[in-house]
Parts: sequence; C-alpha cells; structure tokens
Amino acid sequence: MAGTIEARILALDLVLPEPKSAIATYVPFVHTNGQLLISGQLPMKDGSVAATGQLGRDVALEAGQDAAKLCALNILAQAKTALGDLDRITQLLRLNGFVSAAPDFADHPKVINGASDLLVEILGDKGRHTRIAVGCSSLPLNAAVEIDAVFSID
Repeated sequence: MAGTIEARILALDLVLPEPKSAIATYVPFVHTNGQLLISGQLPMKDGSVAATGQLGRDVALEAGQDAAKLCALNILAQAKTALGDLDRITQLLRLNGFVSAAPDFADHPKVINGASDLLVEILGDKGRHTRIAVGCSSLPLNAAVEIDAVFSID
C-alpha cells in the first residue's frame, strides 16, 4: 500500500476488499466535475453478504454497525479502483445509508455510525461528511445495510 490514507488503513489492521462488479445496469463509480460518486455498497466479505436480514429482527445493532464498516471498506475499495491513489480524496462529502429494518427499529443513525466513524478514523478531517440514515423494508441480496458515497477529488 502507498500513500497516507492507505497507511492509515494498514495501521488499523484493515484490508480493502476486492471491489465488486455491478450486479445490475449501473456502474460502480462515476467521476464528474471534481467529484467521485460511488454506487451503493453492500457489506460484502469474501464474496458474499456478511450481514443479512433486518435490524431489530434478525440482526443486532453491533452486527449492523460491523456491516456498515464493511460497506465503508467496500466504498474505499471502489474509490481506490477509480482513483488509483486514495490520497486524491480531498473530502468525503456525503454518505447515504440504508438500513433494512423491522418496523419498530429506530436506531438507523447508530447503525450508519459504524461507517461514519471508520471513515473519519481513516480519512481524518477529510472524512467528516453530511449523510442520511434511513430504514427500508429490504435491500438487494437481503443485505442488512447499503451505503453510497460522494467524494470531492483532485
């Protein structure tokens, strides 16, 4: 690994996963006007979804936070593929977090904090971002969490 951001990933004893191909008619990322948009990333690990089902029914809060962390690592893996060098990131502008949740589950922000906290830890102040955290009845491949991102890049 090279660069400051990748050194932080290594220091945290984390590994960027192999970026996944799109599973439908879309692209994993788009560069436009100094921004990098990353399509929604699932909590993929070793080729499969690591957390399936609904928060508040099948998935505990801590497992949901871990799933959000995996989504964040998958976002960074896509960014690495798109940019070649993660140090080209100047700011994480936005995370959109979707949580598959039972009707009475209301801790969506706590779940997405798993990704937010990890991205700030890795990116430092460049990782502070705007975001949404919403609940839904289901996500692709029965994933518990899906997160997309928008970065400002040089």
